[in-house]
Amino acid sequence: MYDYLIVGAGLFGATVAYEAKKRGKSVLVIDKRGHIGGNIYTYEAEGIQVHKYGAHIFHTSNKEVWDYVNQFAEFNRYTNEPVANYKGEMYNLPFNMNTFSKMWGVKTPSEAQAKIDEQIAAAGIGEPENLEEQAIKMVGTDIYEKLVKGYTAKQWGKDCKDLPSFIIKRLPVRMVYDNNYFNDKYQGIPIGGYTQIVEKMLDGIEVRLNEDFFTKREEYLDCAKKVVFTGMIDEFYDYCYGQLEYRSLNFETEILDCENYQGNAVVNYTEREVPYTRIIEHKHFEFMCQGENKVPKTVITREYPATWNVGDEPYYPMNDDKNNALYQKYLEKAKSENKVIFGGRLGMYKYFDMHNVIAAALNVVKTELD
Repeated sequence: MYDYLIVGAGLFGATVAYEAKKRGKSVLVIDKRGHIGGNIYTYEAEGIQVHKYGAHIFHTSNKEVWDYVNQFAEFNRYTNEPVANYKGEMYNLPFNMNTFSKMWGVKTPSEAQAKIDEQIAAAGIGEPENLEEQAIKMVGTDIYEKLVKGYTAKQWGKDCKDLPSFIIKRLPVRMVYDNNYFNDKYQGIPIGGYTQIVEKMLDGIEVRLNEDFFTKREEYLDCAKKVVFTGMIDEFYDYCYGQLEYRSLNFETEILDCENYQGNAVVNYTEREVPYTRIIEHKHFEFMCQGENKVPKTVITREYPATWNVGDEPYYPMNDDKNNALYQKYLEKAKSENKVIFGGRLGMYKYFDMHNVIAAALNVVKTELD
């Protein structure tokens, strides 16, 4: 009999497991994948740390979380500055004066704002009712058509008119020449990759990989006093209220015999006709084209959004009104549980970034263990 069974060896589960062990609790961690780390898992190829499940840049304004994660790894100074490729035209992201200058030839913030206001007026946008209207209200029609419309339709599998406006609000708009994607005070990538963080968290804890909780559900539920479940909450309840919607991803990774493929870690492909949303060149996360840190080859990953079906890997919850209402039913059912705690992006059905995951896990620790 363990004190805690942790289902999922990702960041949420590993954080709770680490803190429980620190407090003298017996812990068993299981994961259906053949490795720890969940979606932040990294591995080495050609001397390069490869982000297996897409680009992960740690960023936060929460000093407690930043200090917490820094005890497990040394972080570099990486700043997320993606660029967008629209039919061969290159634009800076997020939307800033470099973007506006390239798009319209403007030089000052007032010129850029005047152009945006002119396009909002021409489109007749009032209070935005969907993502398309919200995007035009933020940056005008030209930028929406070139840099938002096709990319977003690919990412979510829906027309922008059918998506909630809050999704686009994640993207900053700045009237300064600043290409930094995030507004957070702290930002970086662990030198040597993310896997080491979870390895240190799980050091000394029993971990079983390639173990699917649902194939031995009753056995696992009986083996611990408490269960921390980080999988899909609707799957845990056998979809009794219906399936929540997710988006999945497919990754195509290859090693190239060149030193520098695209000159940036992340390049978005925003036209609808290109099937992938972005290409990641992993060596740029650790500045491996600069100074003495150069390596002769490179590793790239093309990222293809995909419709999610039962059995596929879920990456993004579809947090529209319909799905949020359905999640509330599962949440009410979960509140009656005395033994099971739900956590993480899938267990809490939230579009969490890494710092949100750690903060949520530490909140569980404070409630459950302190």
